Amino acid sequence: MRMKIKLTYRVLAAITLCLGLVSCNNSREYRDSSRATGWNVNGKDGGFQLNTDFQEQETGPGLVFVEGGTFTMGQVQDDVMHDWNNTPNQQHVQSFYMDETEVTNAMYLEYLDWLKKVFPPTEESYRNIYNGALPDTLVWRNRLGYNETMTNNYLRHPAYAFYPVVGVNWIQAVEFSKWRTNRVNESILEEEGFTQRGAKYNVDAGSTFDTETYINSPTSTYGGNDEITRGGKMSERLEKNNTPRTNKDGTGGGEATDLYVQRKDGLLLPEYRLPTEAEWEYAALGLVGIRDYNVYRGRKKYPWDGQYTRSGNRRSRGDQLANFKQGDGDYGGIAGWSDDGADITAEIKTYEPNDYGLYDMAGNVAEWVADVYRPIVDDEFNDFNYYRGNVYTKNDINEDGTVKLVTTEDIVYDTLSNGKIIARDLPGEIVSVPVDEKETYLRTQFSTSDNRDFRDGDKRSTRYYTTFGDEEVSDTKRMYNAPTHQVSADSSGSLLREYDESSKRTTLVNDQVRVYKGGSWRDRAYWLDPANRRYFPQDMATDYIGFRNAMSRVGSKSKQGKRARN
Repeated sequence: MRMKIKLTYRVLAAITLCLGLVSCNNSREYRDSSRATGWNVNGKDGGFQLNTDFQEQETGPGLVFVEGGTFTMGQVQDDVMHDWNNTPNQQHVQSFYMDETEVTNAMYLEYLDWLKKVFPPTEESYRNIYNGALPDTLVWRNRLGYNETMTNNYLRHPAYAFYPVVGVNWIQAVEFSKWRTNRVNESILEEEGFTQRGAKYNVDAGSTFDTETYINSPTSTYGGNDEITRGGKMSERLEKNNTPRTNKDGTGGGEATDLYVQRKDGLLLPEYRLPTEAEWEYAALGLVGIRDYNVYRGRKKYPWDGQYTRSGNRRSRGDQLANFKQGDGDYGGIAGWSDDGADITAEIKTYEPNDYGLYDMAGNVAEWVADVYRPIVDDEFNDFNYYRGNVYTKNDINEDGTVKLVTTEDIVYDTLSNGKIIARDLPGEIVSVPVDEKETYLRTQFSTSDNRDFRDGDKRSTRYYTTFGDEEVSDTKRMYNAPTHQVSADSSGSLLREYDESSKRTTLVNDQVRVYKGGSWRDRAYWLDPANRRYFPQDMATDYIGFRNAMSRVGSKSKQGKRARN
């Protein structure tokens, strides 16, 4: 009897293995041959080449995966402010990645260190690059408070190295994100053996690496130094053996001269960027922790479950779950037993993460998001990956058909409304220009390059708009009559600041104010609700707003296929 049972198990195991092999073969059949022509894909003799071994996107440094889904965006309870810009609406966001923690002083100092080495501020032509990236440490000053210790030490002292960076405006956060994208992809190419080892430490202003430049014009990367771009072991081996490459390990198809990594290889990561408001709010709520089957078990008020800001766990009972202001003059409790363990910002990972593994999505510092602020979220027009702030551009092309690159002689600077000068395009990057009628003609999705005002701020959305005649809406009849500060330079190069002192301005809302989310160490518990939204000028900074990066996910919605139902 026992022998029969063993034999039966063996037969079943063999059948299961065979079925698995057949299933695998069937699932890969459509990868190995073309469903269009029947030709072999990645044939050794030539033909169409495709990376069929790609599994899924790698998780970039510092990021955690956030599976997308549907949620109610906006405030649905305890709206004591009666703030009509938090009207609830249902939105869906695609899966994405987000920084596990806020960007720290140490991370930002690494950025400053790179800028200082590549664009020495001692040289007049590069001085504004480094100076424009410096956080504003004076944000700590208060006319009736002694905060000089933070002014002098918070950014650079090692005691604050792993505290969230502050004093960074929205534009600086965007520039940091671009730098981070390039450094991560530069490192990937070196680690995989496509570029010369150690090259990333020996660049100057005229020989930097840019991801989009590498993809669109690889021979122009590193200032056109081909010894670097094709100086890795992988490139040397492929060139020596004349071996076509598609796959990560150098095997597969492709032309013999195809020695540069391209977008089709799936090796380079998408860009690091600021999260959209919808992404940030969805990630902060962490609704995956209260999911039952295909519904949510109630509504979260905070990133953690429950209606209170204090912990109910036995070991930490009574402790605050975030770093925020408990009341007038109470930033951290009494001496000897602190409510939240901090009086200003706190070191990252001081408090427990939410159900997505994200730290400090409430309290510590509020965070910049990508969106331009408007009082309402226009869910009637869009409820998928909602974002207000699209300005569509394209690569500038030279007469010979090549992409136009920024050189050391034509670095683009922006003079902000407060007089601060920031570099927006660095040497080695591709010059971008607004899309024109070639891209917008007869399209239904967009008709202009700049869509920040669409349906809420453009001419057609104002009450003065009329379809009769060609009368233009005057500046005094704008939908959002915000101040217009002007900054210009005289013949000597001195800045002339013209502050708008008009008493007829009705709002601070314009295309240069951005949303920031989450409560901070300066805020009461009300602002810890992820649904709350505020705005601040994009060229100004504070001691309570920081940021973290996000990255889009390409491919499947889930990392593990269809998930368990509960």
